[in-house]
Amino acid sequence: MSASVFMGTFMRYKGYNVEPSAHALPSGLYAANLTIENGSSATGSSFSFEAIDYFFEADHAIAYASRWARLWIDQRGKPAAC
Repeated sequence: MSASVFMGTFMRYKGYNVEPSAHALPSGLYAANLTIENGSSATGSSFSFEAIDYFFEADHAIAYASRWARLWIDQRGKPAAC
């Protein structure tokens, strides 16, 4: 039996393609998952994050993954602290 995956709305944010999703677990929870691709990079680098956190509702997991993606992208644009 395959697990259910609920896809969020594909979005573009600051040159990145963002695809949040929620993966249904046997426990009844949903894992917030995320794929981020650098749309402006010649190499097309991709980053995948699985089970960022867990939620009782699929839409909450997707919303969290979307917010998490924006924060991750914003942090990558900042210079590293010394």
